[in-house]
Amino acid sequence: MRRPGGAPTWAHQSRPDCSQTAERGRGLMDATKIDIVWVLTASALVFMMQAGFCCLESGSVRSKNSINVAAKNFADFCISAGVFWFVGFGLMFGASYNGLIGTENFLFSLTDPKSATFFVFQLMFCGTATTIVSGAIAERARYSGYLLISLVVALLIYPIYGHWAWGGAFGGDPGWLAALGFVDFAGGTVVHSIAGWVSLAAVIIIGPRTGRFDGSGAPFRSHSLPLAALGVFIIWVGWIGFNGGSTLAATDKVPHIILNTVIAGAFGGLGAMLLGPIMMKRLDVPTMLNGALAGLVAITPTAHCVSTAGAVTIGAVGGGLCVLTSLLLDRWKFDDVVYAFPVHGVAGVWGTMAVALLGDLETLGTGLDRWGQFLAQGTGVLTAAVWAFGISYILLSLINKVVPLRVSPEAERIGLNVSEHNQSTEQLDILRSMEVQRLTGDFSRPIPVEPNSDIGDIARQYNLVLENLYSAKMEAEQASKAKSNFLASMSHELRTPLNAIIGFSEMINRQYFGPLGSEKYHEYAGDIMHSSRHLLSLVDDILDLSKIEAGRNTLNRSLIDIAALFDDCLRVVTGAIDCNQIYFDIKVPETVSKLFADERAIKQVVLNLLFNAVKFTPPGGLVTLNAREEPGQHILEVSDTGKGIPDEKLERVIEPFQQLHSDPHIAQLGTGLGLSIAKALTEAHDGELQIDSRVGRGTTVRVLLPIRTAAEAK
Repeated sequence: MRRPGGAPTWAHQSRPDCSQTAERGRGLMDATKIDIVWVLTASALVFMMQAGFCCLESGSVRSKNSINVAAKNFADFCISAGVFWFVGFGLMFGASYNGLIGTENFLFSLTDPKSATFFVFQLMFCGTATTIVSGAIAERARYSGYLLISLVVALLIYPIYGHWAWGGAFGGDPGWLAALGFVDFAGGTVVHSIAGWVSLAAVIIIGPRTGRFDGSGAPFRSHSLPLAALGVFIIWVGWIGFNGGSTLAATDKVPHIILNTVIAGAFGGLGAMLLGPIMMKRLDVPTMLNGALAGLVAITPTAHCVSTAGAVTIGAVGGGLCVLTSLLLDRWKFDDVVYAFPVHGVAGVWGTMAVALLGDLETLGTGLDRWGQFLAQGTGVLTAAVWAFGISYILLSLINKVVPLRVSPEAERIGLNVSEHNQSTEQLDILRSMEVQRLTGDFSRPIPVEPNSDIGDIARQYNLVLENLYSAKMEAEQASKAKSNFLASMSHELRTPLNAIIGFSEMINRQYFGPLGSEKYHEYAGDIMHSSRHLLSLVDDILDLSKIEAGRNTLNRSLIDIAALFDDCLRVVTGAIDCNQIYFDIKVPETVSKLFADERAIKQVVLNLLFNAVKFTPPGGLVTLNAREEPGQHILEVSDTGKGIPDEKLERVIEPFQQLHSDPHIAQLGTGLGLSIAKALTEAHDGELQIDSRVGRGTTVRVLLPIRTAAEAK
């Protein structure tokens, strides 16, 4: 016998109407035992869907979150089972209070085999409704927060709506939706749409995964699509029990229901396979899998009352709607990882409305015509949307203010396997080892290799590459050190003859030993002296740079008055270069503390920057020396109003011997090593050199130096 609401009734009768036919061949007790065996078998099949959802969701996420997804699937079933036994069954199937809520059968205890069987079957449905939400918010939902979501679904949202639609199935008066003639044979709305609406609310509140919609266009990859496909097959098999067991008896209707279920799932997959490439320009495997699931969801409300041709239509449309809704979610930036809302929410709505559109009215037995049935179905669908989405959105928003439902960005980055459960994977272990090497700069040791695994093969090849790179690095360092030692030695050897050349050319130029006899000799002697000084400056710069690179540049730190340092540097520059048409400005607030550094090195840094600024500042321009303090650091700035440096050349100005100015007169004023030396000396102080330049506006070079403590200064 079936209530007007379409839910099977199994309480105060031994069998549905077909019992009289079955009684001809066997006794009533035997027939009842067969019913019990079938429903318990169906319960086991539905229970197996938990394993399917676990595989589907674990395979759909990245490997660093797979353990967390499995843990949530396990935990939500335990919670839903406990809550359903404690209070959920009573709220859903207890004696109805005005068709709104059940009032008895709490703390369910065994009364007879049929009642226990009914409880077990319905418990599996509650577990299914709860676990669907897990996949939608995977990879960023906090474990403790998700357990609270499961509690809300199993304790409040699912059983109360279930009473409205299926109340009276265990005896007593029907719920108010069932009394209207609303039909949901096996839970297309009661189980799946309810879970879909809760999933949508949770997705909106928790927000998308970091980087999911950052504009890069790169989708997040599922770590194991074969595992996800296996999950869909397990769910598909479980659906045989989900729909076939909803007769609550081993009747002659079961084969037809199972046929409709299997064929609708197949055509749901076909619908997605046909529409997906048209809409997405590719055959997307997750879309194909979701299409099959959507077809199964869509047939769930109607499996008992439509023809096989109707099941084909319902499944195909369900798969197509799933594809379209999935694209809309992506466009609206709703990050539903497994597309639970399109699969369960939208397909459930379609299947429930298809009861009125394609269902056999006589089989429904509600006494309504097709338009009346359509209104009843629409009322049930709309009520589910308002109830499940509205209540879950309000409650989850409140919970989120007290117990954050989302993990921190750092926890999301390293993966929930580690951050939530302190569990790792081979891939994550390798990434950690690589991260340590990157941060420490120590590439002398290979990363651990897990034998006999795909990741182990990758690690082994990485170690071979690492060994070659490390050998090349050591050879390069040795060559660089030898080069620096050679330059330092040669620089010393060159200084002595250069000083002699400069001295003798100066004596000739000043005619200490009498007139030269020709003005040309005087001019040539001047050229020799100027060229020798330029060459000596180059040798000095090379010597400084080679000392720094060879690690032989010792820093003698002391407290330095920055204003006095700027004054000294400015006197040196104005004495060496014609600066009559350039303006200078020094800005050092009295609040700036003394700098604890090597005075000779910092003075050389400022001089190099100041010489560059003067060289590239046109007549009438301004060169500014500025000093200020920010938390933890001194900032020294040298700014000019010259032509500036193009963006494409900014990175090159730090390289040795780089002179980017095309004017040969300006180019010959320097060696191209000034900025390289300034950068090296700054970094020797654990500081940083920054260059900010815009064409037509000038250049600013900043020297950022850490502020030392008083103890360090002493």
